[in-house]
Amino acid sequence: MKGTTGKHSAQWVLLVAVFIIATCGLIYELVAGTLASYLLGDSVTQFSIIIGVYLFSMGIGSYLSRFFNDHLIEWFIRIELLVGLVGGFSAIILFLVFPLAFSFQPILYALVAMTGILVGIEIPLLLRILKDKVEFKELVSRVFTYDYIGALLASLIFPLVFVPYLGLIRTSLFFGLLNVGVGLYLCRYFAVEIRRAGAIRFGGILILIAETVAFIFSEQIMSFSETLAYNDQVVYSTSTPYQRIVITKNRHDLRLYLNNNLQFSSADEYRYHEALVHPAMTAVREPRNVLILGGGDGLAAREILKYKSVKTVQLVDLDPVMTRLFTGQHILSEINRHSLRDPRVTVINADAFMWLKENEKQFDCVVIDFPDPSGFSVGKLYTTAFYRLLKTAMKPGAVAVIQSTSPYVAPKSFWCVSETLKASGFQTVAYHNYVPSFGEWGYVMAMKSGAYQLPDTFSIEKKYISRAVMEQMLQFPDDMLAHEPLEVNKLNNQALVNYFEKEWGKYLEQ
Repeated sequence: MKGTTGKHSAQWVLLVAVFIIATCGLIYELVAGTLASYLLGDSVTQFSIIIGVYLFSMGIGSYLSRFFNDHLIEWFIRIELLVGLVGGFSAIILFLVFPLAFSFQPILYALVAMTGILVGIEIPLLLRILKDKVEFKELVSRVFTYDYIGALLASLIFPLVFVPYLGLIRTSLFFGLLNVGVGLYLCRYFAVEIRRAGAIRFGGILILIAETVAFIFSEQIMSFSETLAYNDQVVYSTSTPYQRIVITKNRHDLRLYLNNNLQFSSADEYRYHEALVHPAMTAVREPRNVLILGGGDGLAAREILKYKSVKTVQLVDLDPVMTRLFTGQHILSEINRHSLRDPRVTVINADAFMWLKENEKQFDCVVIDFPDPSGFSVGKLYTTAFYRLLKTAMKPGAVAVIQSTSPYVAPKSFWCVSETLKASGFQTVAYHNYVPSFGEWGYVMAMKSGAYQLPDTFSIEKKYISRAVMEQMLQFPDDMLAHEPLEVNKLNNQALVNYFEKEWGKYLEQ
């Protein structure tokens, strides 16, 4: 090492490098997990697989480090630059590949594995570099202390700072630049111990320039990737801590996608929302206080506000970006008729499960418009635990309605929702309708007691629903029935998520 710097100074330089390596490595892992949950759904499964692949790959990297025998500092710096290159460009590669690749998962896991192997090589190399300069117990203690502190920092700043303010592409590039910057600094600091310091430095500068340019044009890159993924023009897109929101537009309609899944088309959403809201609202005599869980687009609220008896509407949606978007953007608030600005509507941004646990009010009608149960984080909102909380928020004669996925594509999933409501003490009424953008779609009404009575008329402004239509909606053909006993969806089994993944997975493979 350079005699003028001294061993103590070199130790601290390398330990700081450990801290940065640990922070960047975990950030790349979190970026991959978040991006996979955005694109593939089921965040629990995606994060579990990615964490497993990353840790296993670090083990492979640790094993491979034994084959590096000479010029350890030089190899350490080269690998640091490679980590910055692979990790920094990982989000861009995955966003661009997703709409084009026949199979996305192998590419995703290959990038995670490559990053894990490189990071796995670095730590053992560093231990060997420092072994003659620091007492062994001090060496292990310091290296792993810095490693774990870096991991803690990454887990805190990723969801709280980087995803909300930079998004996934800029986050991965930022930490790629940090890795490359560390590599270039070490290259300069240990220049006398490196054989081709100039060539390594030149390579690092090229990576630095490439990532800086990509960082500057990250929005254009993201827009290009979404142009590949969607047939229509992308007019708005953003990432939130909870989901990726994309809005597209063509000559005929405007469409909302959450995590790559269509939520509505402005051309036919009235069919979905009239069917969701009006059967339940007309089943209650003069509903005054209504609760909406989900429905951050304000479209269910629009239908509810058509009833003159309604005095208050509380809308609980997790994502504040979503509710702000459909409150403040004129083109979107026109679709919901400015329902979220109505003085009768109170918007609460909170997790519906936790909100219900703390809620002390009771409502005449509850409209539940959650995304499909494609993962455990959403699946918990379809469990007996959730429905028992729902029961406490309903007045004796109240009616709740739940959107319950497609009974044609996923009959087991649909009827599992009904069975779970029954197991929670509700009387249920299942029905379905055809929405051109989605196909056949299903809903389940739930009542504490009594039976549903079809109204003589739906005496509100409407385009679609009527008594005759409702009579048809209550009839199920044989191919929309579940022909076997179904499990009840509970927090400890998430049976509904398993049904949903199998049925929709089979349908999408066709």
